[in-house]
Amino acid sequence: MPTITVRFFAAARDAFGARETRLSAGTVDDLVDTLAEAADEQATTVLSRSSFLVNSVAATDRGAALSEGDTVDVLPPFAGG
Repeated sequence: MPTITVRFFAAARDAFGARETRLSAGTVDDLVDTLAEAADEQATTVLSRSSFLVNSVAATDRGAALSEGDTVDVLPPFAGG
């Protein structure tokens, strides 16, 4: 499986306690599963509500293959108005 960079924003950064990490994942769904395995309840909740960007493009097909060196952004819902 390819090694990718995962960047966390806002509540995801708080929940995972990091700005970014590197891990192996074949798809965004694989990535979510991998992150959820080691996550606490708060982080799992954030993941379930987040959207994802792959190389700055919305991941509309979370089953699409990731490639070595891709960057996936975890974007929780943002408050504001």
